[in-house]
Amino acid sequence: MRFLKILNIKFIDGSYEDIEKRILMGGVMVVPAAPALATYKSNIKYYEALKKSDIAIFDSGFLCLLLLVLKRIKVKKISGLLFLRRFINSFKFEGTNNLFTIDPSIEESRLNKEYFLSKKIDIGNNQYVAPIYKDNEIIDEKLLEILKSKKPRFIIINLGGGVQETLGVYLKQNLDNFYKPTIICTGAAIAFLTKAQAGIPSFIDKLYLGWLARCISDPKKFIPRYLSGFKLFGIILKSEVEVVQ
Repeated sequence: MRFLKILNIKFIDGSYEDIEKRILMGGVMVVPAAPALATYKSNIKYYEALKKSDIAIFDSGFLCLLLLVLKRIKVKKISGLLFLRRFINSFKFEGTNNLFTIDPSIEESRLNKEYFLSKKIDIGNNQYVAPIYKDNEIIDEKLLEILKSKKPRFIIINLGGGVQETLGVYLKQNLDNFYKPTIICTGAAIAFLTKAQAGIPSFIDKLYLGWLARCISDPKKFIPRYLSGFKLFGIILKSEVEVVQ
């Protein structure tokens, strides 16, 4: 296991077990995709949240490929989907207060709860449907009060990229004096498990083809998004990659 600093974002290069060991220490885990990383200069709030996170995982197959080709650095890809699947299937949750989800809608909140129940994980009423946050200006006193009261060990944020990372850092900064949860920003990954979005088979994910499955399922939404990710080529070419502790 090692840590690499790319664009001043701390990435963990290791196995699922290495990542799990690290997140049990608390803090914010982010899963930046290539199209989102390519906007780091224009989306300042998102980029600041990535830098303030505790670890990022190598979700992007394109980023992994660029590091190999441009920097001769081989890293282990662990997608947000693979991480979440392993986390839910292998981790032993005790009681109903260990896990809390932040969801984009009432319907997805219901689907998520049903999915956890199918895995014999009872999250009780530890769910929160997030409001629409304006321009990533995250201030949510209601959510903070709920979390201060319940103190769940794990908070899984199932919102869109840009918002979830900013929210995760906001929660960490405002909960630090009360307790130190693990905040997991895996976004829409859970929607593939609940079938709210078209499922991605494990072998497709391992072949770095999750992007292709998404493009096929919703070409108007995902093709422009992934095309914009090619800007990352020039960004990584010009960037330094530092091994850190």
